[in-house]
This record gives sequence, C-alpha cells and structure tokens, in this order.
Amino acid sequence: MDDTKLDIGRTALVLIDLQNFNTTRQLAPHPADRVVGNCVLLADEMRNRGGMVVFVRVLLDELLPLPADNPMKKPGTPAPPPEALHFSPDAQVQAQDIVVTKRQWGAFYGTDLEQLLRRRHIKTIVLGGIATNFGVESTARAAFDQGFELVFAEDAMSSMEADAHNFACGNVFKVMGKVRSTRALIDALQAGTGDA
Repeated sequence: MDDTKLDIGRTALVLIDLQNFNTTRQLAPHPADRVVGNCVLLADEMRNRGGMVVFVRVLLDELLPLPADNPMKKPGTPAPPPEALHFSPDAQVQAQDIVVTKRQWGAFYGTDLEQLLRRRHIKTIVLGGIATNFGVESTARAAFDQGFELVFAEDAMSSMEADAHNFACGNVFKVMGKVRSTRALIDALQAGTGDA
C-alpha cells in the first residue's frame, strides 16, 4: 500500500508549461495527450477539494539567449506565433486557478510563486508538466532548496526523450521527494488529510 498522504490545505498542484508549443510535441515516455489528461485529473481532484492549482507558463520570446553548445533557440529562429504560447485548451485552466508567468526554465526566480505558496501556508508541492528535465526539474530544485516537500506525478509529465524523463524521475526526483502515479495521488487526495 502507498504511504503517500496529502493535506489538501497545505498542498499545491503546480503544472509547468502546458502550452500549445509543448503539448503538440512528440514526447516520451508519455505522449502529450496522456500527460495533459493526467494533469486535468489531478487539477479537478484538487479543485473539488478546495485545493490550490497553479498553472505556470513561459514567455518563450523573453527567454534570455545565453551562449550554449546546443541552444534551445537557434540563431535566426523566428519568434513563435502568439497562439503557441497559449495554454492548451485541453489543459482546462479554470478562472479560479492561479497563473504564474516565468521567463526562464524554473517557476520561482523572478515570479511571485513563492509568495503565493507561503501566504497559503503550503508545505507540499505536487509537480507535473512539460518537460520533465527542463521546467519541472528546474522548478523542483528551487522548491527543494526553499524547503518545500515535493511529490512528482510521474505520468503527468514527460520530455522530448524517454531517457531524460526516466533519469530525472529515477535518479533525481526520488532523492528530492516522492515519485508517484496520478492514480496514487488521486487516491491519496481522496483518502483525506495527513502528512505528505
């Protein structure tokens, strides 16, 4: 039996970059439609119980283009069309959800995410989104450094390569927190309150 317990009043679901440019990519090991579908299931469960749901979006055209051997944005690449930056309609962002806008991989630096979480006395963050080893991992590392307990929804995130996702989930995230399936997390939420 899974030992995961979640206190709905002290837990936030933070979903990373479920925007059109990401949800239309070929992802592995979980396809985008499954990732988004599992994020929706988690968000619905959180909302139904009065929990905090945060959708994070990145402004791709405002990312700082630092020198890199393999830059994400190649020189001369045109800016994405505005609709690419919109949340996927399939993500079903609701009016009561909190939207955080970032200009880098992680959701904490230069945003009000930490303040929003601290004001609601959040101690546990459940993470999902795209991509596992970019936005999700960068956000997780900052959250871990700030003392938040972390739970990773393994099948509510994915990456461009299965190996990158599997390495993060199997080697990094298990050291930082708990890695669980969407089903296990929904079961934990339905079971009531307790320690994460």
